[in-house]
Amino acid sequence: MSKFLRGTFILLVAGFITRVLGFIYRIVLARSIGEEGVGLYMMAYPTFILVVTVIQLGLPVAISKNIAEAEAKGDYAEIKKILIVSLAITIGLSIILTPALILLAPILSTTLFTDSRTYYPLIAIAPALPIIAIASVLRGYFQGRQNMRPSAVSQILEQLVRITLIATATKTFLPYGVEYGAAAAMGASVLGELLSLVYLLTTFKLKKRFKLRKNFFQFVQKGQKTFKDLMGIALPTMGSRMIGSISWFFEPIVVAHSLALAGVVAVNATKQYGALTGYAMPLLMLPSFVTFSLATSLVPAISEANSKNKHKQIEYRLQQALRFVFLSGGLAVILLYVLADPLMQLMYGSTKGAYFIRLMAPFMLIFYYQGPLQAVLQALNLARAAMINSLIGAIVKTAVIFVLASQPSFGITGAALGIVVGFVLVTGLHFATVLKKVAFSFYIRDYLKGFLCMGAAGWMGYWLYHHYFLGHHLAIRVVTAALMMMIAYLLLLVIFRLIKKEELKRIPWIGNFIVLK
Repeated sequence: MSKFLRGTFILLVAGFITRVLGFIYRIVLARSIGEEGVGLYMMAYPTFILVVTVIQLGLPVAISKNIAEAEAKGDYAEIKKILIVSLAITIGLSIILTPALILLAPILSTTLFTDSRTYYPLIAIAPALPIIAIASVLRGYFQGRQNMRPSAVSQILEQLVRITLIATATKTFLPYGVEYGAAAAMGASVLGELLSLVYLLTTFKLKKRFKLRKNFFQFVQKGQKTFKDLMGIALPTMGSRMIGSISWFFEPIVVAHSLALAGVVAVNATKQYGALTGYAMPLLMLPSFVTFSLATSLVPAISEANSKNKHKQIEYRLQQALRFVFLSGGLAVILLYVLADPLMQLMYGSTKGAYFIRLMAPFMLIFYYQGPLQAVLQALNLARAAMINSLIGAIVKTAVIFVLASQPSFGITGAALGIVVGFVLVTGLHFATVLKKVAFSFYIRDYLKGFLCMGAAGWMGYWLYHHYFLGHHLAIRVVTAALMMMIAYLLLLVIFRLIKKEELKRIPWIGNFIVLK
């Protein structure tokens, strides 16, 4: 296996583990501080992500690319210069923005979020900024040397520490108030980031080929060209991230003010936003890991075909990707829609987020298309178009949230609908942009067959859950219904020839067991 494939595989496996651990963290968080605490946490978190985006400045990608080029030439002086200039930029920004976040926390909490208790989570997460500043540079360094393991292990360590500390930390501080519980959860994240950085620094020290601190400031002064080279890559990369981060930053602010206009008091608004973004959204987003992995593999495949003007191969790869998204996403949608209430009860001990899952799940199938489509746009050198599409979607989403959530008849449902409108619009724009570049055929009959399979499997699962194993534990009923839906769905796909037996045989390890000989 080549270094590139091995590195990609390591990142994908680590990404899956990190996503699962992150989901476990959300479950523990919800059970520890409740709906209101999760609301405070989720209101403060987008602000933190926005500041992190500014501090990183898109540098990890630029560092990775430039170090890879310098390593190919054996120019270790340039590698050192890239590291030093990058550290100077990120540490400098963190020195400015960390106290700025602390000083602005009272204004953000009382004026923008309309709930003064968000002050405590904002203060608690601020120490993570300089830690992340250094860690992001080191991750870029290791990725540039095509050593993905340190980055992967550090992310897993971070999540493990957060999960380990969250219950103890929140239990200690929750008696002082739910805001202190939310702050303790943020504190657990800071410690997770710190251990991750310690691991990265230790690994760097063991594997480095030069002394980083020697002549540090001299390298900074001589790094003007390096700075320009880094910024040439970093700033365009940051554009798309900034759109998403700014949109997410304004989301809780718009929701809070809209609900206030609708007559919802701040405490209830916080609880409702917590149920939407802390309970429902993580579960709805969990299946997107599959499409993220697919998008990762699409970029090089489409790029190679595009460079050789193999237009039929581009369409073939795109058809493959969208077909896989449709079939796998369809299963996720029916599982979430049918089992929304019991899943919420099992995970969070509350069904308050189930309404949002049933409302949004049918549209998530469209969202799952977004990652692969954006990957195709990047591969076809249409990253700017993708950024514009994302900007349009963010503006429309924010406007719809404000218009609907400010109406008493909609309330928090308006926020959920605004989020749905946003990602449906972006996916539609991405698809329209792809169609301008790629000839594409629609197999309507296959899509109709797919929806029929979803409906039949979903109905069977609903019927089983409500008529069988009623005297058993909730977990047994949920697992049984889910397994039967999965089996029925897979069989229907084979019967309708949406999946061929030859394709099932290619599944590693279990393919031959699935196909009856």
